[in-house]
Amino acid sequence: MSPTVAIIGAGFGGLCMAIRLEQAGIRSYTVFEKGGDVGGTWRDNTYPGAGCDIPSHLYSFSFAKYSSWTRRYPGQPEILAYLESCADKYGLRPRIRLGAEVTSIAFDESLGRWRVRTADGERLFDVVVSAVGQLNRPRLPDIPGMSSFAGPSFHSARWDHSVDLTGRRVAVIGSGSSAAQLIPPVAEAAGHLDVFQRTPNWVIPKPDAVFGPAARAAFRYVPFLQRAYREWVYRYAEATLHSALAGGWSTGLLRRRALEHLHARITDPEMRAKLTPAYPVGCRRVVIDSAFYPALARPDVDVVTDPIVRVTPSGVETVAGHREADVIVYATGFRTTDFLAPIEVVGRQGRRLHEEWKDGAEAYLGIAVPHFPNLFLLYGPNTNLGHNSIVFMLECQVRYIMGCLPYLAGAGPMEVRPEAMDAWRRRLDRAMGDMVWQAGCTSWYKNAAGRVVNNWPGPTTLYRRLTRTPRPGAFRFGG
Repeated sequence: MSPTVAIIGAGFGGLCMAIRLEQAGIRSYTVFEKGGDVGGTWRDNTYPGAGCDIPSHLYSFSFAKYSSWTRRYPGQPEILAYLESCADKYGLRPRIRLGAEVTSIAFDESLGRWRVRTADGERLFDVVVSAVGQLNRPRLPDIPGMSSFAGPSFHSARWDHSVDLTGRRVAVIGSGSSAAQLIPPVAEAAGHLDVFQRTPNWVIPKPDAVFGPAARAAFRYVPFLQRAYREWVYRYAEATLHSALAGGWSTGLLRRRALEHLHARITDPEMRAKLTPAYPVGCRRVVIDSAFYPALARPDVDVVTDPIVRVTPSGVETVAGHREADVIVYATGFRTTDFLAPIEVVGRQGRRLHEEWKDGAEAYLGIAVPHFPNLFLLYGPNTNLGHNSIVFMLECQVRYIMGCLPYLAGAGPMEVRPEAMDAWRRRLDRAMGDMVWQAGCTSWYKNAAGRVVNNWPGPTTLYRRLTRTPRPGAFRFGG
């Protein structure tokens, strides 16, 4: 008899898990999605210019290749359409419960099953797979007076499309990846734009290209061409970008490329100084965008680096003075280190996951946690990438979980051993010591204590080998 599986989230991870269950003939699963449709972060982030900095043919499932991408780097509408097409193609929608936010999950030791609670009630499942992601809870800054602002204000991930920016004074607080994407179209529409930057980012150009009808036809009718292109993109990122993050041969190359781009696009020395980071390239997420610097160089755009004191009813006050604004956009990222929040997760002996993680989230292979049997994580701690496609990592994790399911039939609940977790933690710590993220900058990769809890420190080829098949000795089985 197949195990019953609860999947939390219908983004890339949740859909991948559901598809693999369908393909294995396991249809005793339910996908709980808090939103009104599938897509996850690509459903929520609809700000102008939203897109991906991973090439489209790699930012898609290996088993659901898509030949109709119109650009090398896909925009949000295309990515969302791809995910919707996957849900339809594999017949997932009958098992997806939309508008069903999971509020708590608790392991019932007497039954060896999970109680999954939503606003509609409680259901029992043998297995829970969390696919809630890391980029789903917007983080608003703690600035005095935010509630006093008289005009429209919103986070970039909750874009208010009813607000017309044409000719208005707009303040964008933040200058990271989302800001870099939305600033160019906002600058085109606004009468004046103030960009409030706390820390500059290393920026490299995005070599985007349009796939015309001929290229799309070639990808469709010559399957080898699409496979070869996908493999080339993957190998290039693995060989070049990961090496830069690990202090390897390409570190200087990436830095030179970023500086050349800065000097080519920003001619004003004062502005250039504002935009030059003081930390090593890669310590924070590298922004890949060709339109960002030209937008900042416009005469109707100001880059403000003076610290913000407060938000007022009519704008933003800094230590250097007050700047009027009609609209404020908070491009301040996400609460990336609060894994699974705000879901209450209770394991064996009443252990609460967020208490277990009070010093930093961690999971064996980023997938399993001691004392929480039959709970598996997708895009869990230390599985984010700074150089390649997260879809690759998700497929590795789903394959691993699928390999765990046969053990449940006769052995009962499976739970990773604490000693396996300890060994994994030591291995991660050794590998993390070689990475540029430890160089002292602040970033969303770290928790409040400065521990890198989001990123995977090795090559993805290593992660694929480690997750190829479960190692039974790492788990204990039964009650």
